[in-house]
Amino acid sequence: MSGQPFIVSASPHVHSERTSEKLMYDVVIALIPVFLVSLYVFGINAFIATAAAVVSCILFEYLIQRYILKSSVTIGDGSALITGILLAFNLPAGIPIWMIVIGSLVAIGVAKLSFGGLGYNIFNPALVGRVFLLVSFPVEMTLWPTAVENNTTLVDAVTGATTLGLIKEGVQFGQTMSEISAQLPSAMDMFYGITAGSIGEMSALALLVGGVFLIVRKVISWHIPVTVLVTIAIMTGIFWLIDPEQYASPLIHVLSGGAILGAFFMATDLVTSPVTKKGMVVFAIGIGVITVVIRLWGAYPEGISFAILIMNAFVPLINSYFKPRRFGSKIKAKII
Repeated sequence: MSGQPFIVSASPHVHSERTSEKLMYDVVIALIPVFLVSLYVFGINAFIATAAAVVSCILFEYLIQRYILKSSVTIGDGSALITGILLAFNLPAGIPIWMIVIGSLVAIGVAKLSFGGLGYNIFNPALVGRVFLLVSFPVEMTLWPTAVENNTTLVDAVTGATTLGLIKEGVQFGQTMSEISAQLPSAMDMFYGITAGSIGEMSALALLVGGVFLIVRKVISWHIPVTVLVTIAIMTGIFWLIDPEQYASPLIHVLSGGAILGAFFMATDLVTSPVTKKGMVVFAIGIGVITVVIRLWGAYPEGISFAILIMNAFVPLINSYFKPRRFGSKIKAKII
């Protein structure tokens, strides 16, 4: 023992064969079903948008690390690849490529590398890029190509509002949910993904398949996605029971918009989410509550992106409060 050096180093202190690269590529595999559905619904536009986001994110990470930060290049770890995919999945098909490139620069250059790179960023990079584009180009970011059934084929033909957009607009004009429901896609269409929306948010089935894969592979814990969706369902269910003509059912709120995409693939980001199970639950409840508040009373019909970014800011505080007990510390005995 005396001949071995005593090394003091930063965490992690427990190592395994599961590297960050392997975790990242597991996420890529989990997103394949969603991508295939997007190709089926939106065609070549979905491929172009996704390819543009992926290429530009990887390119910006390489250029910034190589020529500005002059640090080691980490494009092989898969994080820039995932950022590009998730950014594209939060955009409408057919959005101009130059906007995608700007969003990629903000996601990689501002939200990720300016904080020190992977493991140091406070906010989810893909969502920062998406929100930046939404605030900067609200018209282009809310032009939703919709799948239109033409005999037995689906073609990317017209632009229409999303399910949440139709509900928000209808309520503002004094329509009841009974009147609005006639314009909404069926629950099965929302479940399979034959509806308007961002590239990667339409198909609840494909998203759930990918999410379950990540849970089985132990890439993510069930605590965040399940708690987010349950919170959204409970809150919207309460208002729906109070006044079903004013508020949409919880099923619509869970299946539409980016609820499932955000819950499984962005709120669970290992860097920007809490480390303890209790912290994850508090974090997820906050996301669910903020999402519903924005959906019901905010200016935007969707709120999951803003909710995740807001709760990202609280993660250090949540981690501090739910700090796990130090190894070797004494446990206070209960007095009965």
